[in-house]
Amino acid sequence: MEPQTSHLKEARYELVETPEPMGPVRVTVDRRKVLDYAYSEDDFGSWYFEDSPFGGPVGHPLVLANDLLFLFYENYDGNTAQGLHTHEHLTFHAPVKVGETVTVEGGYTEKYERRGQGYVVLEAEARGDDGRLLVRHVGKEIMRTVAGEVTGRHRTAGDARPRTVLGTVDPAVPVLDRARLDAPARAALPARTTVFTQDQMSVFSWAGQGYANVHTDVGKARSSGLDRTIVQAQQQTGFIIANLVDVFGTSFFTSGELDLRFVSPAFVGDELTTGGAVVGASGDRLDLEVWVDKADGTRTALGWASARVEDAQDRPVRLI
Repeated sequence: MEPQTSHLKEARYELVETPEPMGPVRVTVDRRKVLDYAYSEDDFGSWYFEDSPFGGPVGHPLVLANDLLFLFYENYDGNTAQGLHTHEHLTFHAPVKVGETVTVEGGYTEKYERRGQGYVVLEAEARGDDGRLLVRHVGKEIMRTVAGEVTGRHRTAGDARPRTVLGTVDPAVPVLDRARLDAPARAALPARTTVFTQDQMSVFSWAGQGYANVHTDVGKARSSGLDRTIVQAQQQTGFIIANLVDVFGTSFFTSGELDLRFVSPAFVGDELTTGGAVVGASGDRLDLEVWVDKADGTRTALGWASARVEDAQDRPVRLI
């Protein structure tokens, strides 16, 4: 069933207003929503379906991924969007309980042009039914561009990174399987490898809600200069977060932070592997570099992550 879009604006940079409020939108995080996310990310952790340290099952940290990012669908026709996500900054404050109805709101806060491309900044947050803050999102996107022209450069033209991701590990020290403040610098994080199928990508990018885009529809991808569908940047983000939950456990749900840049495209069928390395400790937080690589060594995403280190680091058991 296609969404009703006749009352919405075309997703063009020229039509974006700043500030432009969006929402509030009410979203129920029920078992079906959790199952869809788990399938799309291959992340069937026990806390999402059984008991958790928070009391009962909770949603994945990024189960509201597209409710935050696609908030612009409240004002714009998503089927006209041709943007590319270039930057994602997330902070996690509390888990969402399965069955809870949350409120998502935000809007466009900035727009600017750089190197011939029009950028927009979308800020959004989700709060629980008791008003507690769950997650905050700040995303940057090149809006209404030809995806093939940008992705062909192998690095999106965005803001200069304030820090450099070295992207190297020290093979002489053990892999860090649990966060600790005395972890040696450049200790590697556990690796996780996947190949996203078109079915997974379509579920993640809301094809079932009637949206056809470069992630769900090969025709849309080809009209944008791509030979196949492209993995949504937020789907790669969730792939990294699954690894961070394994490393930090409960504390990532309540204190996690992730700051990512998307620098090269990942396509359907590409083998993707998460990587990461310890940077050091800042007070009670452990700072990491994180990235995603394709099988040929091309890096698709890179950035930084951190969370508090707690004595008890429970983590979900993988059910599949």
